[in-house]
Amino acid sequence: MASLFRSFSNALLKRPLATQCVTSAVLFASGDIIAQQAIERKSTKHDFSRTARLTFFGGCLFGPPVSKWIAFLSRLQFATPTKAVIYRTWLDQTFMAPVVLGGFFTSMSLLEGKGVSGVMDSLNTKFVPTLMRGWAVYTPAQIVNFGLVPPQFRFVFISIVSLVWNTYLSVVNARLGGAIDGSVD
Repeated sequence: MASLFRSFSNALLKRPLATQCVTSAVLFASGDIIAQQAIERKSTKHDFSRTARLTFFGGCLFGPPVSKWIAFLSRLQFATPTKAVIYRTWLDQTFMAPVVLGGFFTSMSLLEGKGVSGVMDSLNTKFVPTLMRGWAVYTPAQIVNFGLVPPQFRFVFISIVSLVWNTYLSVVNARLGGAIDGSVD
């Protein structure tokens, strides 16, 4: 296990963007597999297209901009470490969280062939309640991330937190119509 971590750590240093994109793709795929198998109990009726869509989103649409965003936030200088944690978390949750979530629902609707009306329906019914739940998960996670995690591991840390969140997103996105009522049937 130690050599695996060392190899991963070296890959992060040598090819950070590529490593982070692959990590994100794997974690989005894993979140969907957990959603379909452990929560939805699909067993042999696993929707591989759905897993592929989430893998694509994680590796290609989420990984690159979020990797750069976390690096950007890490480079910002603040007067004190406490202010750095507070402002980085605030910037992330105010600006990037809504963009990523909107991008998720938009891209999933388009990749599922639902067109613009599907995008609008998804955003109108799922965006706000999911964003609020996201803030409840990511605000404390980002406080830990920016306060305790070394900069080169920040994307990885938040990606691991995202495994649980990706599972939730997969279930929310797969639900047929209607607003989110707080349960994940």
